[in-house]
Amino acid sequence: MIIRIAKLEDAANIAKVHVDSWRTTYKNIIPQSFLDKLSYEQRTTLWQNNMANPARNIFVAETNDEIIGFVVGEKRDTNTEPGATDLSAIYLFEHCQGKGVGKLLLKQIMHSFKEQGFHKVYVEVLADNKSREFYKYYGAEFVKTIPITIGGVTIDEEVYVWNSVDTVLEKF
Repeated sequence: MIIRIAKLEDAANIAKVHVDSWRTTYKNIIPQSFLDKLSYEQRTTLWQNNMANPARNIFVAETNDEIIGFVVGEKRDTNTEPGATDLSAIYLFEHCQGKGVGKLLLKQIMHSFKEQGFHKVYVEVLADNKSREFYKYYGAEFVKTIPITIGGVTIDEEVYVWNSVDTVLEKF
């Protein structure tokens, strides 16, 4: 398996991981009607647009020429804190979870953040999403809960922070 920078021609494969992982990860968390309406075509366009933004760091995990996961780092518009940035997504196919792929993606994005001079990283995760345990395992600390609306339903989202990129990197 390799971790590499995403290329524009990866958009459709990233979209497949995105849609499929949302459907498995968020089942019974986000309304099924919303998940059923997700489309590969729509997400492909979204990822083509995402990759056109040079401020986004997007890496993919690839094995046997198949993209099985991705990670995105970017400083959100709402993050005005100097020296801080955001981990906005890590998604993997369900059958690839728990096998160290997420760890490799997290390591890569943290190295990227360090190279860019960021020292603090925020991540937002749905409160009922078990992946929050992954973030906590690597030292993310709970900050607050905020309500968000997805598919017409209000859901709790938790905000976590890593106060030191170096401390996270020491865990690898």
